[in-house]
Order: sequence, then C-alpha cells, then structure tokens
Amino acid sequence: MEGRDKGAYQRERGHLFIISAPSGAGKSTLCQALLTHFHDLQYSVSYTTRTPRRGECEGKDYRFISLPEFERMVEQGKWAEWATVHGNYYGTSADDIENHLSAGRDVLLDIDVQGTAQILEHYPDSVSIFIMPPSMDELKARLEKRGTDSRETIKKRLAEAENEIRQKDRYRHVVINDQLEHAIEALIDIIRRYRQR
Repeated sequence: MEGRDKGAYQRERGHLFIISAPSGAGKSTLCQALLTHFHDLQYSVSYTTRTPRRGECEGKDYRFISLPEFERMVEQGKWAEWATVHGNYYGTSADDIENHLSAGRDVLLDIDVQGTAQILEHYPDSVSIFIMPPSMDELKARLEKRGTDSRETIKKRLAEAENEIRQKDRYRHVVINDQLEHAIEALIDIIRRYRQR
C-alpha cells in the first residue's frame, strides 16, 4: 500500500464520503484504515444515547449524550440524520458536517442505510459506499467471533443485514470486504479519485 496522502490542496467545499455496511462487515476497521491513509480526512463522530461498550472512548468512538438532550436536538433541527437502532438513538450533527465542508475539508461518515437516505436528501452530491460481507455465513461467523452479542441479537443483526444488502444499489459504489487489504485499497482508490477532481 502507498504512503499516506498529504492532501495539501484546499478546495472551496469538501466532499462528504459515506460508508455503510451490515454489522460485522468490517466497517470500523476499514474507516480506521482510511483515516490513517488520508490524515486530513475528518471523521464525523456520531452521537448516541446508548451506554459505552468496553473500550469505547467519548469523542472518539461516539459522543454519548442523554435521551432528553438528544430529543431536544431533534426539536431544534440539529441532526443531519438520526435514527433509533436496537432501542437507542443515533445521530449526526448537521453543524459538525457543515463546518467541515464549508471550510473545504473532506468528511468521512460511518452510518447505516437509514441514515444514508436522510443524508442524501441534504447532501445529494455525497459519495456513498456500501461495504458487502463476502457471504452471510461469513458475516454470521464474524458476529459470533466478536463475542459481544447474544444468539438472539446475532439472529436479529443477520436479518437486518439482509435488508441492508437489498438496498446496496442505492449507493454509488459497492466494495466487498473479502480480503481486508484489497478492500482498503479499493476504498482508497475511490476516495482519491474524487479528491483529485
């Protein structure tokens, strides 16, 4: 793999890159690889009302806020997108995205299919990328290996994954995460092509 892209140029307005994938398809690993490669790519940290999982850091993995605070921001129109997932609220700050884009900075957004549909209403020029698992069997194996979910939760996640995969054609690009290095290279190539326009 090539060295990190410096991104020394400055545009009037940045690109918004959206990455979506079923749970367990490797989205977090791929996003981290992109942030390592493109050191000036801004990661949009989502807000959530759920409690932190072991090892998660405030402001890095998520911004953890209370339910009343989240609902207040809904009323004030502060979310670029928001949704209820597994009984918890998740959202992306409209101010955070707009501040970066208007300053010419590219933004990486890690959101689900439902959130992507909302974002595309506000930002139709976004570059949407869907990450596919190599197979449903492999996805199930990855979720079981993760060891964070009950059997019932895994069953639920697999059903949701099938629904998300059916919507992959809404995305501009689809990348299969079969071999990690190949998937990373494919994503780097996609992002580099848009940044060079």
